[in-house]
Amino acid sequence: MSISKLSPVLATSYENFPKGRFITLVVLRTTHSETIFRTEGSGEPMCSEFVQAGLEGENQKTIIQRLVMTKRKQVAPERRYGREHLRAHELLYTNPKDGSLCSLNTNAPCEMCADCFLYGFAAGGGGAQKSRIWTEDAFSILPASDVVGDRTINAIYENGTMRDEKGNPSTALNTSEYIKPGVHFLDVVTLKDVTADELRYIVGNILFTSRYGAVSSRVGRMENEILGVFGSITELPSSLELVQATYDVLGKPLEHPLNINQLITASKQVIANWKNKRGVSVQLSEEELASLVTDVETNWSEAERDNFLKRLSQSYESFRQVAPDKNKGKGKGKGKNTPVEVES
Repeated sequence: MSISKLSPVLATSYENFPKGRFITLVVLRTTHSETIFRTEGSGEPMCSEFVQAGLEGENQKTIIQRLVMTKRKQVAPERRYGREHLRAHELLYTNPKDGSLCSLNTNAPCEMCADCFLYGFAAGGGGAQKSRIWTEDAFSILPASDVVGDRTINAIYENGTMRDEKGNPSTALNTSEYIKPGVHFLDVVTLKDVTADELRYIVGNILFTSRYGAVSSRVGRMENEILGVFGSITELPSSLELVQATYDVLGKPLEHPLNINQLITASKQVIANWKNKRGVSVQLSEEELASLVTDVETNWSEAERDNFLKRLSQSYESFRQVAPDKNKGKGKGKGKNTPVEVES
C-alpha cells in the first residue's frame, strides 16, 4: 500500500510540535476554460512575473514573463471545498469565545475543526495555528504573451439587444484579459507532519476542487493531477525550479496549446532526479501513486466519506480548546465543557 510506504514521514497522530517530516506533492494544474487570476478588480492584468526561462544554456539567460497562480488562489478554493463537506457532516464547531459558527475571513475560527488544525487560523484574541500545508506561487510553462487573450464584455438588455426600450445604447462595455483554456501550471505543495487521514483529506481537496480564480461561477474550470509524491526531511525544489527544468527538457519551439502527454513525460523526467536530493527517503512509483489516488477516492466516496471525516475529526479531540465555564468567576480557571457541535 502506498500509505504504508509513506509511514516513515507520516505522523501517527496529530502533535503540537513539529518533527521534521515532509511530504511533497507535485501537481499539474490545467485550465479547461477561460480563467482569471488577478489581484485587483475587473480590467486589471493577469498576475505575472518576469523570470528566467530555464536553468540551462540559453534558457538561463533568457527572461520571459510567466503567468502566476498565487498561493492564495490555490489554497482558498481547496479549503472551501473541504469545509463544504465538514459542514455537511456537522463537523464545524462554534468559536469558543463568542459562540459563532466557524467561518473563513470573519476573525472567528472555531480553532477545533479539521480545517483549522490543518490549514491554520489567526484569531483576533491572540490564538493562532500555523498552516501545515505549505504552498507557493505556481508558474505557467509558456510565456504570458502566448496564453493570455482579451475578451470584450457587454451587458445585453432583456430584449436581447444592446439598446434599452427607449433606444439608448448600453454603456456596460469593458475589455478584460483572460487565460486561455489548455494552459498548464506546475506546482509543488509541501505537507508538514501530517497523518495518513490528513493526507487523504488534503489530496482529496486538491483532486476534487474544479473552480479557481475570479468569476468562478462562469469561468475558472481547472483539472488537477498529481504527478509525484515524495517523503523527505526538508523541502524539495520550488515550483519555479520545476517549471524552468521542465521547460529545458521540452526544448524549443514551444507553442500553445502544449501536448499534455509530452509535458507530463518531461515533468516526470525532472522529478525522477529528485529521489537522491535534499534528504529524500521515499518516492512513490507510478503504481503506488495510482494506489494512493484510489485510496483517497475510496475514503471520499459516498459510502465512506462520513466515517472518514468523523475519524479525522476525532483525531484532534484531545487537543481541542475547552470553552470557559461562564458559571465560574474570573481567575478561577476554565470549565470542563466539551466543544458543542453545531448543525449546519
